Amino acid sequence: MNKLIIAAGTGFLGQGLINHFKNKFEEIVILTRGKSRNSDGIKYVNWDAKTFSGWETELENTTVLINLAGKSVDCRYTKENQREILLSRIESTKILNQAVLNCKNPPKHWLNSSTSTIYRFSLDKQMDEVDGEIGNDFSMNVAQSWEKAFFKTATPKTLKTALRTSIVLGKNGGALLPIKMLAKIGFGGKQGKGNQFISWIHEIDFARAIDFIVEKEMIGVVNIVSPEPIANTDFMSVLRKVIGAPFGIPISESLLKLGAVFIRTESELVLKSRNVIPKRLQENGFQFEFDTLEKALKDLV
Repeated sequence: MNKLIIAAGTGFLGQGLINHFKNKFEEIVILTRGKSRNSDGIKYVNWDAKTFSGWETELENTTVLINLAGKSVDCRYTKENQREILLSRIESTKILNQAVLNCKNPPKHWLNSSTSTIYRFSLDKQMDEVDGEIGNDFSMNVAQSWEKAFFKTATPKTLKTALRTSIVLGKNGGALLPIKMLAKIGFGGKQGKGNQFISWIHEIDFARAIDFIVEKEMIGVVNIVSPEPIANTDFMSVLRKVIGAPFGIPISESLLKLGAVFIRTESELVLKSRNVIPKRLQENGFQFEFDTLEKALKDLV
């Protein structure tokens, strides 16, 4: 394949995609808020994710565009942060829509970040792309607005896919590092009631799933999650087993909420039950390398 562009590709997920795709594309361009430069065969181009400043010309003759832009949700949901979480997703998606429409030879396939948090809290029903039930709170409304901004502009020459991604487990970033640290110092018990489901995916399968979607030209919404959501109690039990922690002190819901204030985050990130399955990926024949949590954690910790 010829050219890959990753918008906001300097973080944990972007690096994983670069590692996966570096030998599959002749050219990789990263749109970044940092300085324009070339490094290790990768071209970095400055953008502010809001306005045109020259970066948009890079989209010409692009094979695949992946947009990862959006303020991290690992923060307190103050009014200011809520506004930034929403606008950072909407504005970057809107400006990319304009840029794609302005191209003479636009990207063949555009994959835009979304989130598996779009589905309601669920202890009973597994949520897939067809029958999944979308809820109504701040996080779910952001996800809906994000996908609406992505799909409402028709791009006749560009395929579009929204990636409803779960927690991505990786060696050098993401949610696993702080959870592993807690478990190592003895706080690896259940969090809250412990019955809430965690939908997760190994960083390698995350990149492989995106590669698969491009290969199969899958459009619409796709859940980027492992086949087996796991209850928080069981997740922590598997983690303790893999790292050799002899015990794990549970953390109550009230303590989690208090702790979240001190570390400037939201307890929802741990307490929401995300019971999501990858129906479309599996129906199209995708094979997970890390289909169980134990297999994933043994590779990562």
